[in-house]
Amino acid sequence: MKNQSPVSLILASVLTTGLLLAQTLKLDPVNPDPKGPRPVDAVDSVWIEDLTWMDVRDVLKAGKTTVIILTGGVEQNSPYLVTGKHNIVLKACGEVIARKLGNALVAPIVAFVPEGNIDPPSLHMKYPGTISLSADTFARLLTDICASFRATGFQNIVLLGDSGGNQKGMKDVAAALNAKWTDGKVRVHFIPEFYNYPAVAKWLEDRGGKQVDEGLHDNFAITSIMMTVDPLLVRHKQRVAAKKSTINGVDIADLAKIVEWGRKVVEYSAEGTVKAIQKAIEK
Repeated sequence: MKNQSPVSLILASVLTTGLLLAQTLKLDPVNPDPKGPRPVDAVDSVWIEDLTWMDVRDVLKAGKTTVIILTGGVEQNSPYLVTGKHNIVLKACGEVIARKLGNALVAPIVAFVPEGNIDPPSLHMKYPGTISLSADTFARLLTDICASFRATGFQNIVLLGDSGGNQKGMKDVAAALNAKWTDGKVRVHFIPEFYNYPAVAKWLEDRGGKQVDEGLHDNFAITSIMMTVDPLLVRHKQRVAAKKSTINGVDIADLAKIVEWGRKVVEYSAEGTVKAIQKAIEK
């Protein structure tokens, strides 16, 4: 064997050391360093699913220790509105509520909720496209979601929903978890004030938006909020073409006008909800 040059020996030593160091420092993709530095700047979003785990970690440290869990549904919603109506309303309102609170993030929307018996079908389950959970499954789902946020450092967990069938389940879960978590570090707050369409209807009527019930699973407030997200979700273009551009006697043909009304409804709803959340947290 030929004698290796000193340079070759040094290079071999450096390569060997480098390989050993790389193996020692090899990152575990499932268990990254919880205190590791972020490699890029954070983005400005209140939606947890749009953030990295480092984003969530850092805003928690900065004081955003409230998380809002929104429950919606997938069900029949008149001939015009898509089945995800409640989830779309929550998407529009959740952003504004969290921004107004200033110290909150929003969990991914809980899209699946009790909608009626599955077999034999009842309530909304009589209509194609509906997805239903049993009350027990819904409660277990909410319980695990709340427990997950408690485990990762959130201190105030807010439950609110845009469907009547969700309200009791959220209330019961909040009560059960508060009774279980007695150390006082984490509290769960059920906020029924968000789901108050009679108050919204009165607010609209006072501003000239009087409605006459047409017997559809819809109203002007819901339609206008959904139009702020995407007019296609209420089939606006198709309804105008078919001369069906009204809901409960209110004309929705003027797209820009109704979108502006939708933004006002979101603001009104968010203001009342934020006050209720702040009051609950202060107790």
